[in-house]
Amino acid sequence: MQLPDSAQRVADLLQSIGHDKPVVMLPDTGKTSAEAAAGLGCDIAAIAKSIVFRRLSDDAAVMIVASGANRVDEHKVAAIVGPLGRADAKFVKQRIGYAIGGVCPIGHLEKTVMLIDEDLMRLDSLWAAAGHPHAVFNLTPQQLLNMTGAPLADVALRVETRVE
Repeated sequence: MQLPDSAQRVADLLQSIGHDKPVVMLPDTGKTSAEAAAGLGCDIAAIAKSIVFRRLSDDAAVMIVASGANRVDEHKVAAIVGPLGRADAKFVKQRIGYAIGGVCPIGHLEKTVMLIDEDLMRLDSLWAAAGHPHAVFNLTPQQLLNMTGAPLADVALRVETRVE
């Protein structure tokens, strides 16, 4: 099966770094963590979603790779990298090189500030977008760290519950 150009770019990059897992095309979209998990038959936590922000001080792209089960706490991220703004689809495509819904954690057009959600380290296997809304690839949390060189961080939004 012929991969779309953006997914083929990721497949070529994965092969060049010796990654042993192929890019997989989902029959339905994997734009959201829930859609990807449903298509793969895995837990939503195993989806390594890429969220992109714009750092206000220098307009740099900031990518958080988080568990699909987590919401990203922008305040925690800003405390680490500086004040953040919204990254629209045009910004993401120009700076990262992928369309929203298929943003891969590797192969960016520009140097990207990155943080990896520490909760991903609890899992044995992850699925990340491979440059296209239908394309994903399998990897371990350690492989994600090795491929990106990004530090682990507590970026998940924690909802505190109080017992009265």
